[in-house]
Amino acid sequence: MNKEEKESGPQIITVWPRLLRTTEGVILMLGIALAVTGLIVIVVEAYWSMQTSRIIGAMTFSNILLGRAVSMSIGYAGGYGHSLVIPVNMWVETVLVLLFYPVFVLSMRKLVEFPKLGRFLERMHAVAERHHGKVRRYGIAGLLAFVWMPFWMTGPVVGSAIGYLLGFPAWLTLLVVLVGTYIAIVGWAYLLFDLYTRTIAFGPWAPVLIIGIVILIIIAAYALRLRVREQGNPEE
Repeated sequence: MNKEEKESGPQIITVWPRLLRTTEGVILMLGIALAVTGLIVIVVEAYWSMQTSRIIGAMTFSNILLGRAVSMSIGYAGGYGHSLVIPVNMWVETVLVLLFYPVFVLSMRKLVEFPKLGRFLERMHAVAERHHGKVRRYGIAGLLAFVWMPFWMTGPVVGSAIGYLLGFPAWLTLLVVLVGTYIAIVGWAYLLFDLYTRTIAFGPWAPVLIIGIVILIIIAAYALRLRVREQGNPEE
């Protein structure tokens, strides 16, 4: 172990007191606390209903990986209603924003380095820069509209990065991003639930078909974005 590696431990320890004196540090700790609280609820729920706990876990994983549309479809296909599906997705996306925003800001300001997240943060910065000009024209309203995007990492997470690039205060950015996110989640909830109730009459396979179609649409959207990016389209 070299000298630099030996010193990395004390440096990490000493940076936390300074970090907690910043707005971003407080937001990061809030995000961690909210994430841990949610995980504890999932574990406790397993004692009452393993099936519900599994559905919550599936919705959480799918939201992070593929977005809220797939996550909510899984919840409704599992036979659950708005009372579970909406809060779970609100929790997941709130945690994502509260964890990502402070890490992104601290990294951009060079206050704290996150070596393992370097490439991810650079990619998010590039995506935010590409959409920055569009959102800037309309200010807060533009940012609010942007977070309505339903796909992975194109809504609230990138929206919070754009809020920082626009120079909005931290709490204003989070307020706008989360309000827009919650409105979008409620809108998707009623759309997907209505679709589910209409198709369930065709048979038990219908909900699975809906999830498959949603996943295919998302994959097709990703493929199209990659193709446009490879062609050098500056607007993507």
